[in-house]
Amino acid sequence: MAEKRDYYEVLGLQKGASADDIKGAYRKAAMKWHPDRWVSGTDAEKKNAEEKFKEASEAYSVLSDPDKKAKYDQFGFAGVDGAAGPDFSQGFGNLNDILNNLFGGGFSFGGGSGGFDFGSAFGFGGGSSSQGARTMRGRDIRTRVRLTLEEILKGCEKEVSLERNRPCPECNGQGTRNSSDIKTCPTCNGRGQVQHVSNSLFGRTVTYGTCPQCNGEGKVISNPCKSCSGSGLVRKRENVRVRIPAGVENGMQLTLRGEGHGAPRGGVNGDLLVIIEEQAHPLLKRDSQNIFYTHTISVADAILGCEINVPALDGPTKLKIEPGTQSGTVVKLRGKGMPSVNSYSSARGDMFVKILVWIPRKLSRKDKEAIESIRDNVKPDPNREDKALFEKESQYF
Repeated sequence: MAEKRDYYEVLGLQKGASADDIKGAYRKAAMKWHPDRWVSGTDAEKKNAEEKFKEASEAYSVLSDPDKKAKYDQFGFAGVDGAAGPDFSQGFGNLNDILNNLFGGGFSFGGGSGGFDFGSAFGFGGGSSSQGARTMRGRDIRTRVRLTLEEILKGCEKEVSLERNRPCPECNGQGTRNSSDIKTCPTCNGRGQVQHVSNSLFGRTVTYGTCPQCNGEGKVISNPCKSCSGSGLVRKRENVRVRIPAGVENGMQLTLRGEGHGAPRGGVNGDLLVIIEEQAHPLLKRDSQNIFYTHTISVADAILGCEINVPALDGPTKLKIEPGTQSGTVVKLRGKGMPSVNSYSSARGDMFVKILVWIPRKLSRKDKEAIESIRDNVKPDPNREDKALFEKESQYF
């Protein structure tokens, strides 16, 4: 499965985009990729359009919701995992209905009386298309942080050291000290794209590609900076503090906007993608929000009852073992587990303590005599509560 793209990148936006910007960007994506527009395309084109439309719709469903957007801005995909996305089980819906729901009535895809003709307005009838010079974006950086269960329980801050591209101090990231040395690209005339025209039996086809001379920037440098060789970037080692929310799980990814590699000539920084690596605990095991612990007691403690210390994550907890406790008994400590990183509730999971009774293989003469003295007095006779446990254990054979 392909890795998810950043929602802002999907809609061609930058972090901090307004609600109107988000709505407008989704409108353009819907007009471009809605499957209704690709009914006459090849199977590959139809499939690609469907995936692009689903991707744009998912991005819009998160960024248009203030609560989801705030969580996504802070924690990336980890903040919105599990959130319900658009439902395409009944199809993709009518494009006119989508636009009318977004912007009110009076819109008509393809023209018609009383409606706005998006086909003409956006050049869907075979007209020309051109775009300006593209904004450069720095590359993302991936790193890992190792966390103990105790750190995950409450959340923490970690400092990561990384090398990343930053604007050259000699030329202020412009690639040259003199702004007069930055010229309009002669190949694309500053558009950042070049046009390719081909003729076939089916008519004239016009496509656009990134300009090979300026790499889509629309500008070329005649006297590059010696410190950065005209790239506008230099390599630096820097420390970044990462706030880890409580309840994260192994393999989750946190996104720090703009903390990746810098981009030349005032472009947009990439993101820092922090992968969570959960360290194994010497005594406890974790399964989502629940914690599991196994404790072994003696036969005497099982018969007479006792009190044990349980190493819960937020401090040792005393647990009373009732007389007559059977091996395999599981005791639940409510609320002693992990919080959920995706939940608005402060509720925590539970901790499950499994009691095992240790049966010695060898006994001293004195111990053996003591056991022999009670052999005839203590015979197997499970009561109602014990019977359920024995019946459950017998099913494993």
